[in-house]
Amino acid sequence: MGKNKLQKFEDMRHFPNVFQCPFPHGQEEDFELKGRWNERFFGNGNPIVLELGCGKGEYTVGLGQLFPGKNVIGVDIKGARMWTGARRALDAGLPNVAFLRTRIEWINRFFAPGEVSELWLTFPDPQMNKVNKRLTSTRFMRLYHEILQDAGRIHLKTDSLFLYIYTLEMVRANGFPVDVRTDDLYHSPAADGIRTIRTFYEQQWLDRGLRIKYLRFACPARDTYIEPGVPVEPDSYRSFNRLHSQQIHR
Repeated sequence: MGKNKLQKFEDMRHFPNVFQCPFPHGQEEDFELKGRWNERFFGNGNPIVLELGCGKGEYTVGLGQLFPGKNVIGVDIKGARMWTGARRALDAGLPNVAFLRTRIEWINRFFAPGEVSELWLTFPDPQMNKVNKRLTSTRFMRLYHEILQDAGRIHLKTDSLFLYIYTLEMVRANGFPVDVRTDDLYHSPAADGIRTIRTFYEQQWLDRGLRIKYLRFACPARDTYIEPGVPVEPDSYRSFNRLHSQQIHR
């Protein structure tokens, strides 16, 4: 581990807006703020919004700035990346932004039923060969339903046509209500408010001529969740190897 990364981990131990809980397997205790985030940390009754897989936290910070009446928490397991967003939130004096370092699979240990009003999935890995790891799979819908309010909403923002179509098919198969859907966000009036937030990699995709897709839907309870059986064509551009991808992003 590089010296810079070690320093970031040390910094975050003292950041008041970061909670680090990378639980080992088998640990069953719920987090102490579960059900009490507003009471014991934010000190208000505002809606709680989560960004899952927040990376460097660009979108978490952007949401906090755009919606000061909401409490926004970025969730990721990659602590060195999270440092960037946490530092930006502190420097900007954003009392409504926090970060939680843990695995998304354990999210119901950190939030009580109905504690969360919105979930954001911003450019998650489409996991084209691993449906069980796909953040819009029915495996995760079960988890999301546990913590979302009855009127809660899930936002998906993605460059991946594969993930967009898969999620639409999953939504249809389970009868989930859809509020907004567009396969070209920046040429659509459907979601004006969120178009002002762009991550670094999102801008890279736009510069390559890729269209950004956006979907907002509800996730009501179901007795049985149905995985879609419709085949979806993979994204050809994601066949680049990692070195090629890094060169594109420079």
